[in-house]
Amino acid sequence: MGLFDRLRRAFSGEPEKDKEKEEQLQTSEENQTSEVATATSESDASVETSQTASSESQSETVEQTSETMIEPESEMTQTEESSSTKEVVTASMTIESSEVTTEEVVEEITEEVIEPATTEPKQAEVEVKEEVSETTRYDKGLAKSRKGFGAKINALLANFRRVDEDFFEELEETLIEADVGFETAMKISDELQDEVKLRNAKSKSDVSDAIIERLVDIYENEGQDEDNTLHFASEGPTVFLFVGVNGVGKTTTIGKLANRYQQEGKKVLLAAGDTFRAGAIEQLAEWGKRVGVDVVTKPEKSDPAAVVYDAVIKAKKEDYDILLVDTAGRLQNKVNLMKELDKIKRVITRELPDAPQEVLLALDATTGQNALTQAKQFKEVTDVTGIVLTKLDGTARGGIVLAIRNELHLPVKLVGLGEKMDDLRDFSPEEFVYGLFKGLVTPKKD
Repeated sequence: MGLFDRLRRAFSGEPEKDKEKEEQLQTSEENQTSEVATATSESDASVETSQTASSESQSETVEQTSETMIEPESEMTQTEESSSTKEVVTASMTIESSEVTTEEVVEEITEEVIEPATTEPKQAEVEVKEEVSETTRYDKGLAKSRKGFGAKINALLANFRRVDEDFFEELEETLIEADVGFETAMKISDELQDEVKLRNAKSKSDVSDAIIERLVDIYENEGQDEDNTLHFASEGPTVFLFVGVNGVGKTTTIGKLANRYQQEGKKVLLAAGDTFRAGAIEQLAEWGKRVGVDVVTKPEKSDPAAVVYDAVIKAKKEDYDILLVDTAGRLQNKVNLMKELDKIKRVITRELPDAPQEVLLALDATTGQNALTQAKQFKEVTDVTGIVLTKLDGTARGGIVLAIRNELHLPVKLVGLGEKMDDLRDFSPEEFVYGLFKGLVTPKKD
């Protein structure tokens, strides 16, 4: 079964999936409420007695209701429920207060190293949330792109009368405007001319499905041998080298990734190798303080390779697990940039022969085709192993992922789906396609 067929089946079963997710989330929230109520009762014995009595009364009330179906409530039942309601409200206020405190801790700049969760129940609870929320993250993160893409397709089909040469010319322009890339737009237009006739597609939904199916098929075929995973060293420090022009969110990506690995219990080190951009060193140092990891720095205008050398030596001697290296992105002088990156890589390889494990190019999704141009230029300058696509939630140009895969054959490995610390996600090809085309595909009828 192809990706398009799997997505169509997923869309047709969407209400059931959403219902199941809601039930899982509700169960998780009830568990949280139970934990907070327990903690409160331990600190106050009298409250514990009241809660126990109320719980028993509430249980009796539920049993009475189930036996008699619908009956008028007695005064005693109403009094007990009122007491129970007050306790639930108190617990809810406690939970809300706890959540606010957690939010503030994440947002504040702190030197404290955040320890990962240690108790098994909490770990299991986090895993359930991640499993349930990943589709939601892509759904929300690609909302603008989906709306923009759908609007363009709908505008094209609004004037749909018959499938002729004029229609396919307009289709090419529509797809290019949707940032899927010139080559991809041409390829889809050519392949669809025969396919639409073969299907005898007459309705707008049939034509729309044919367009999206061809997009998905090309995307799937071009990604057959694509590796979207991040690679780590079998022993010794893992080194990720980040490249990209200024302003694309490169330093922020490094900070968020450092937080992720630090939360997983890994020992993380940052290297401020962008020594020429004003404020770049301070920005990375601030991220280090915020997430509780060490940063190797030198004064502005220092040799970037010297910074990286110090960081590599420190990582080896002090047994760091991860070294994340920031670099300059002066594309206007590609020759100097190429020499600088080559020197940095030589310094790393001399001390760690198998490093860097990844050379990640950060691209700003909001720039659309400009991001594609930057990717082509950086691909000429250095051996890019993967793409970090930032700010995907803030743009209607999510189609650029299709262009990157189809025209550059570079794997997208990380995507920014929001501004929160944990909104930097590993790229999931299927979740991306689901999020981009949700609501635009006719559900499959069994």
